[in-house]
Amino acid sequence: MKVFSLRPFILVFCLLSITIASAQVASKRSLPIGVFDSGTGGLTVLEAMLTLDAFNNVTGKPGADGKLDFEKEYFEYLADQANMPYGNYAAEKKTKLLQEHVIKNMDFLLKTKYDLTLLNQGEGEKQGVKMLVLACNTATAFALDEVKDFASHTASQPPVVGVINAGVKAALAYQTTHTKGAIGVFATAGTVASDGYPKTIRAMAKKLNMSEPVIVSQGGFGLADAIDRDYSFFVDTATTYRKDYKGPSVLNNKYKIDTALLNVYKFNKENNKLLCEFDDKGKCLDIQLNDPENYVRYHLVSLFEKMRSEQITTPMNTLILGCTHYPFMRDTIKHVLKELYNLKLNGNYPYRAVLAEHVELIDPAVETAKEAYIAMRAMTLDNNVKKGQNKFYITVPNPALPEAKLQQDGWFTYEYKYGRNEGENKKFVRFVPFDHKNISQATYDRLKAALPRVYAEVERN
Repeated sequence: MKVFSLRPFILVFCLLSITIASAQVASKRSLPIGVFDSGTGGLTVLEAMLTLDAFNNVTGKPGADGKLDFEKEYFEYLADQANMPYGNYAAEKKTKLLQEHVIKNMDFLLKTKYDLTLLNQGEGEKQGVKMLVLACNTATAFALDEVKDFASHTASQPPVVGVINAGVKAALAYQTTHTKGAIGVFATAGTVASDGYPKTIRAMAKKLNMSEPVIVSQGGFGLADAIDRDYSFFVDTATTYRKDYKGPSVLNNKYKIDTALLNVYKFNKENNKLLCEFDDKGKCLDIQLNDPENYVRYHLVSLFEKMRSEQITTPMNTLILGCTHYPFMRDTIKHVLKELYNLKLNGNYPYRAVLAEHVELIDPAVETAKEAYIAMRAMTLDNNVKKGQNKFYITVPNPALPEAKLQQDGWFTYEYKYGRNEGENKKFVRFVPFDHKNISQATYDRLKAALPRVYAEVERN
């Protein structure tokens, strides 16, 4: 009697399974990397990824080899412009709504099709992504765990990288090689409210056996909004005081401009960068900021005034730019810090007790790029097939939603944006490619000057 053996069939099945698994891995490796932010600030992280040379591309080990680390990779970038600024959701007690926005954006990046009816087209095709990089501090602070959980329940289970750990690592590295000083966290109001940076700083310092650093935080209310030209905070064509302005002012009790400090703020008054409400005698009753530089001035002075009032005696020598928009203002921040250090009033230097002569500005972008590379190599996701084209997407208000309330510039009103509730299962936004209609010319000019590699890719898009 002939004995029937399953062994050859099992061997064939195993070989077939290995072949299919290998093909799936290869297919996944060829996908783009997803990079996400609430606006255009996350492009600073993408610029860092496009220009990074910190590893050996053959071995994956630290050490530059003269080749760009992500030279074989391509990217999908998404800016949730319609729902930004993210930093205000916490203040409006809408963090669940914020988390919902973030997850919807992750879902978009992972999908291969999207709605293009807004452009009088049907369905758009795109690549899914193999990795999610949260190039947004507020999204990382409030939704990193939610994104990781969401990603773990998808078919591709992509790794997730956030910006906060990266920034903290760089700040503590500076502290270990220089005289210890206070660490400043300059971030959105939402990121500051989350306490994400201080908690991470303390935890990481403890792991490194460092003494707990002195930490001071300043929520830059309105700064990221002004950089992205949000109507509620900055209108470059405004010439008079605006009733719909939401930023710091003399009459804003929470973010109050102290008229006793006007000689310290040294606001730029040129070209309507500072707006006043005058009475019939020409006296300025209220002040509105109308330029990103003036927001920087207001918030840095506020930070050091807070340190003085709290009698902090450790000068700040490290400042984490805890919002990906803030590196756009790096030169302005450096200039104002130097100006405040050298400020002399009544024969005294009022800020030298709380401000070091040199302040190291920590941009988490480069460290985030490094963490993304390490995660990519650890999971064998580096592209070894064909490189695709970089794509850039932005969210815009959904005109098919009848109750949506829009400003003069076509974006959601502040009241509608933060008045919505989570769980309503509505398509508040549509996803569309970058173009000169939904991205201002001033933003394109800023990208061209500050992020040349990104700008070239955006123009090629």
